[in-house]
Amino acid sequence: MSEIDPKLIARINELAAKAKKGDLTPAEEEERASLRKAYLKEFRAGFRTQVEDLRVFNSEGQEITPRKVRRVQHEKGLRDDE
Repeated sequence: MSEIDPKLIARINELAAKAKKGDLTPAEEEERASLRKAYLKEFRAGFRTQVEDLRVFNSEGQEITPRKVRRVQHEKGLRDDE
């Protein structure tokens, strides 16, 4: 699993702190919007990977992973039982 770039998060936080003070320039507002999009893209990719790698079991120990997830896992070579 890939982590979100710490520099990206740090810069987003810098701009957020500056925005609270009301000191953002138009260029910084554009940068903030761009950084937010990049952050969300990385977050979604990481979350998708987590979900696609997930296996779900019921209390009896039977796998109940949704078919769609099992299919994706099979396509990615993570399973060979389908």
